[in-house]
Amino acid sequence: MLFNSYDFILIYLPIVFAGAFLIGGRSRRLGTLWLACASIVFYGVWDFRYVPLLLASIVFNYKAGYWISLKIAAQEWNRGRTLLIAAIAVNLGLLGYFKYADFFLSTANSALGSDFPALRIVLPLGISFFTFTQIAFLVDVYRGFVREYDFLRYLLFVTYFPHLIAGPVLHHKQVMPQFAEPTMFRVNWENVAVGVTIFVLGLTKKVVFADGFAQYATPIFKGVAAGASPMLAESWIAALTYTLQIYFDFSGYSDMAIGLSLMFNVRLPLNFYSPYKSANIIDFWRRWHMTLSAFLRDYLYFPLGGNRKGSVRRYVNLMATMLIGGLWHGAGWTFVVWGGLHGLYLVVNHGWRKVKSILNVQPQGRIGIMAGGLLTFIAVVVGWAIFRSPNLASAGAMLKGMAGLNGIAVPAHWKPVVGHILGGHVEFSKWASVSGINGESAFLAIVAGLAVVWLFPNVEQMLAQYKPTWEHIAGVKLPAAHVSRGLLQDRLRLRLPTVPAVASGVLFFICLVYMGSKRTSEFLYFQF
Repeated sequence: MLFNSYDFILIYLPIVFAGAFLIGGRSRRLGTLWLACASIVFYGVWDFRYVPLLLASIVFNYKAGYWISLKIAAQEWNRGRTLLIAAIAVNLGLLGYFKYADFFLSTANSALGSDFPALRIVLPLGISFFTFTQIAFLVDVYRGFVREYDFLRYLLFVTYFPHLIAGPVLHHKQVMPQFAEPTMFRVNWENVAVGVTIFVLGLTKKVVFADGFAQYATPIFKGVAAGASPMLAESWIAALTYTLQIYFDFSGYSDMAIGLSLMFNVRLPLNFYSPYKSANIIDFWRRWHMTLSAFLRDYLYFPLGGNRKGSVRRYVNLMATMLIGGLWHGAGWTFVVWGGLHGLYLVVNHGWRKVKSILNVQPQGRIGIMAGGLLTFIAVVVGWAIFRSPNLASAGAMLKGMAGLNGIAVPAHWKPVVGHILGGHVEFSKWASVSGINGESAFLAIVAGLAVVWLFPNVEQMLAQYKPTWEHIAGVKLPAAHVSRGLLQDRLRLRLPTVPAVASGVLFFICLVYMGSKRTSEFLYFQF
């Protein structure tokens, strides 16, 4: 079931919301059971055949965590560690089979000249997220961070519908104590109002912005996949519109998840915090898919040694972590290359910081920070061009086009204005020869999208006084000031109920109209 569907908004959500507080108001256990069952139904609507897989994974990991806790309580560390490794291996084996079996088979066929038939496995929705969530639970049990083993709350912890399909990756300490709060099943109208506002803003990002940019990016990438060679302008239109599409798509989902959960008095952790305002690539990965970045840092990068074993080992660990992070996003070489590229970016960024430290170079002023932010953004856009491409050949064609190696074209009606300047160096023809899209319309959309991304505060900042996320109640420090701080950053704050309520109603109506005028589209991170 999709958050951006009539079925969810008009049927599922009202029923689940009413049931949670009516039933939970009489019995917290029954309220927890209601939410857990509703979450399983939410998952099963997609393909009920995979519900047994989800439930089997939950039962296995709950029991494994309980057994590990017994060994740790008895100070049998080696046995506890053995159980942990075995349980993680089972989880990764399950994920590997469903997500990577066909990828490894095709790679083996290409490398060995073999002819292993593809298994054509349908990827269970959200398997990466609920697997990583449970791996984090097992490790936290081994480290002694988990103190309670209530199966019903654990079932809700894994299946909780706001996060189940596309994150955030949850930790036990972030939500399990909230499920145990006596006020969870008492309606808090402020939380409901703030949650609805955040949900509507996220819905707007998805159905108006993300799907709007998709109409420009998708035809070009499809044309390139079919063998076309995009020229300079069209290549950058594709790369930039996809950059904005995935931003608003994932940001929209993250906001909708936070808003939905807040309606039920549960604050989810932030997963997205204005990443395109980052001053450098290190900062970018503190803001993009924050819970996955934290998971990879805590459960992969640090165990590999982090930065504790010298610079060379640190860079190797960074590269290994990002390669695995790229592969997590999808079973394809473009994802591996994308992860490796970001690993290289991080190595260069850390290396440059070390050089500046040795040379005692002082921090740059505002102009230097903004230049670093622009360079970071361009590097991210190049990465997204590879990430979006269906194969390496298409990615190569896109990068050639972005470098101008496939030629340069501008609209024919521009010739009287710029023809005497550009002369014979460009082709005056259709701006978008590969896809036939309206290039000038795409250009205006890109300018508008970048203005929203760079000039406006994010939703969590606009509603910070209501403490809508887990970080607000846990006292976790959020990323530092943005590149574009100033302008609208400190001036746009939403105070309920009057103006935001009216604006939310208008936006909600616009979203419903948009949803009715086109086919409902999935969130991009559903495929990961």
